[in-house]
Amino acid sequence: MTTIYHNPRCSKSRQTLQLLQDNNIQPEIRLYLQDAPSIEEIQTLLKQLDISPQTLMRTKENLYKTLGLKKDTTDEVRLQAMHDNPSLIERPIVIHHNRAKIGRPPEAVLSLFE
Repeated sequence: MTTIYHNPRCSKSRQTLQLLQDNNIQPEIRLYLQDAPSIEEIQTLLKQLDISPQTLMRTKENLYKTLGLKKDTTDEVRLQAMHDNPSLIERPIVIHHNRAKIGRPPEAVLSLFE
């Protein structure tokens, strides 16, 4: 099973979804802005991506600064912030067979299918 954490308003997310479909991959689409992942789901994503909470966050978003998040913010605070404000989560994310990749660039996700 393949899932994409998708934001239809994001060009990279649309490009990644199209790339998957062009390769005959029909992912389950998770509109994560409307269906925010739980803290446990975010922790699973981090393990699948093999990255830190800081790396998963969109640190250039105004909301990041508004919430007072900084480099020394604890992981627990970051996880809660991403759960409460899913727009802070980097996108798109494709999950396939318990592994995940961020689609930046979109072609990066294809390595999940090799």
